[in-house]
Amino acid sequence: MTDKPLISKAARLSVAPMMDWTDRHCRYLHRLLSRETLLYTEMVTAPALVRGGAVHLLDFNTEEHPVALQLGGSDPQELAEATRIGAAHGYDEINLNVGCPSDRVQSGTFGAVLMKTPDLVAECLSAMRAASPVEVTVKCRIGVDDQDPHEVLPAFLDRVAATGVRRITIHARKAWLQGLSPKENREIPPLDYPLVHEMKAAFPHLHISVNGGISSLDQAKAFLDAGLDGVMIGRAAYHNPADILLGADTQIFGAGHMTTAEQAVLDMLPYIDRHLANGGKVHQITRHMLGLFTGRPGARMWRRVLSEGASRPGAGTRLVLDALAHVSDIAA
Repeated sequence: MTDKPLISKAARLSVAPMMDWTDRHCRYLHRLLSRETLLYTEMVTAPALVRGGAVHLLDFNTEEHPVALQLGGSDPQELAEATRIGAAHGYDEINLNVGCPSDRVQSGTFGAVLMKTPDLVAECLSAMRAASPVEVTVKCRIGVDDQDPHEVLPAFLDRVAATGVRRITIHARKAWLQGLSPKENREIPPLDYPLVHEMKAAFPHLHISVNGGISSLDQAKAFLDAGLDGVMIGRAAYHNPADILLGADTQIFGAGHMTTAEQAVLDMLPYIDRHLANGGKVHQITRHMLGLFTGRPGARMWRRVLSEGASRPGAGTRLVLDALAHVSDIAA
């Protein structure tokens, strides 16, 4: 596990938890690109762990540290048990999802709908903190539906802070729980970055990260320079990981690590071989690698070779090298 000061430092830049995207294979790739950035799992529901026994969802590689587990749920006792399980698996942080707007999440009475019940959120967080040897954090929205974020968000943060939680990531959009799809909820409600800055001024003792619509390291650095403690990037880090992560260690963390997208591909080959030897399929990994060369000559052929070949019988690392030959002479 990573100790608390180091995990807080890592949170200067993080890759958002994204369902169906930030699985262990994706995180392994991202860690090759950046040693410092904090990585998050996909959301795992507390009922799946506690009632369903789905502990396989917690599998990760030790190379992924620092890595955080995001939990979804609304039952304090169940979340406490899920937190215990997650911490025992070696995660560096346990995060409570108070931001996901999907219908499936709402039906479980967790995610963004919890913005309406801050007392329940506080009860959940208190139970999680009591059960956890590692830091417990929150990811939330600025509000939901007809709530006034300027009233709701300060009250929410005040309630959260009273539990002892010190690190909060704020997606700077409202969530509309009826009438908008999860995709639309990431794009249509307007971003309110100034409100997030106001919350940092109002709660200077909290570590506050901003999330939503951030698509470059320059933009991330501007938020940090303006006084925020951290920046969380989602889709841009997934679709164009080289642009976001390759420069992160030097630009955001002042560290000396630097690699290339080509080297990351070569470093993935032993990992792919191990996955195949354990009965896995190559497409389970290569689907996360498609955006590695976005904007570079040969990127289209890289994607095409991987996309068309990964589902063929016997596909393996040779396919990846064949694809790499279209963007680099390393594989030649």
